[in-house]
Amino acid sequence: METVKKKSISDWAEEDRPREKLLLRGKNSLTDAELIAILIGSGNNEQSAVDLSQVILSHFGNNLNELAKATVNDLIKFKGIGEAKAVSIVSALELGRRRKESHSLEKPVIESARECYEYFKPYLLDIPHEEFWILLLDRAHRIIKPVQISKGGVGGTFVDVQIILKAAIEHLATFILMVHNHPSGALKASDADIAITRKVKQAAKLIDITLDEHLIFTNEGYYSMAEKGLI
Repeated sequence: METVKKKSISDWAEEDRPREKLLLRGKNSLTDAELIAILIGSGNNEQSAVDLSQVILSHFGNNLNELAKATVNDLIKFKGIGEAKAVSIVSALELGRRRKESHSLEKPVIESARECYEYFKPYLLDIPHEEFWILLLDRAHRIIKPVQISKGGVGGTFVDVQIILKAAIEHLATFILMVHNHPSGALKASDADIAITRKVKQAAKLIDITLDEHLIFTNEGYYSMAEKGLI
């Protein structure tokens, strides 16, 4: 009886090989088995990489969520899957899980002085000295990152405009919110507060970044320079 030799991926038409298919038609054209075949690279003496991938998927009910639960030890039970290939599959599926997780975590949006005040409570509530922070926002007013600019004494803290703008540029911010606390509880902007606000606003405007707020934070409440028309 004539032995039937398995047909390897290299024997396929070029457009049907998973790697070539991805390059020619894009990632969306590949089946789950073809994507896994790219990860493992080769099959065994009887199965191509795609055939072996189909067997693995079938074992897990053709469900990627079930396959994602598999351990390296689970996968090396399949003929042709060694430790290195098993690690590649587990790693790829874990990356997919993390991507899904990070995608679902929507960045908070700050659109009011009250929201800004509530956001900074964990940072500035009950602080006995003065601190100056900025909150960097993207074009949709989503938070990019809070950045502490300086820390001082009870009476004040030094603010460097260059440090503020450097942070905004590095993080590709569209909007800046400035926040500093008054340990004394005084809900009033000082002449120095107004001066630094105008200075940052003018400098930021030159590089198409908008200063949207300068909030004075106290334990009892806040003073919004934007609401008071001082920006």
